[in-house]
Amino acid sequence: MLTLPLTFLQRPAASNTPRPWLLVLMHGVGSNEQDLFSLASQIPERFHVLSLRAPFRMGPGSHAWFDFSIEPGGERTINEEQEAQSRALVAQAVESAAEQLGIPPERVVVGGFSQGGIMALSLLLTKPALMQAAMVWHSRLLQQVLPLSAPADAMRGKQLWLSHGTHDNVIPLAHAQAIAHHMAPLPVTVTYREFPSAHEIRPSELAATVAWLESLSTKPAAF
Repeated sequence: MLTLPLTFLQRPAASNTPRPWLLVLMHGVGSNEQDLFSLASQIPERFHVLSLRAPFRMGPGSHAWFDFSIEPGGERTINEEQEAQSRALVAQAVESAAEQLGIPPERVVVGGFSQGGIMALSLLLTKPALMQAAMVWHSRLLQQVLPLSAPADAMRGKQLWLSHGTHDNVIPLAHAQAIAHHMAPLPVTVTYREFPSAHEIRPSELAATVAWLESLSTKPAAF
């Protein structure tokens, strides 16, 4: 039984998998661990799937990784203390789960939707040694974590799935393009896709993401 610093749901990898992978998922604001866990049945069986619950409770079944407010001009202000606390807890959870399951960082993928995607991207930028890849759906880059970024060399060989909806009215498409722009000079392989959707993961986007996970986990190891 896994012991982690955050509440979670899990689906084990198929028992006959010789080199299992770990996929850690994080939900958006106002949701919980059951949200993305509903996708587990579509994730390849060689993945152990973990869905984490954000630590800050907003209401019944409603959680956030950090509070934020939107200023009159559209600028977002975040609770930086909560974000730092959540990022530390997620890092602990990812490292601890991988250790307890005996899965090395080169077979770990950390992903999330919306605010959960912010957490996944922030973890890739600040603690790339914990994972092989990040998966970021409908999200944005936090300026606050940029000063904490690991050296570019530490990201060599890492991969990033980045997808967004062209009609996303919660986090506009420009935010995904800004992430792609930020990642361009880094030694990270970015797969960037846009889908004709709003702030949601439609079947076509999920299928494309799963195909990316498949290709990632079936490549021969590069070491």
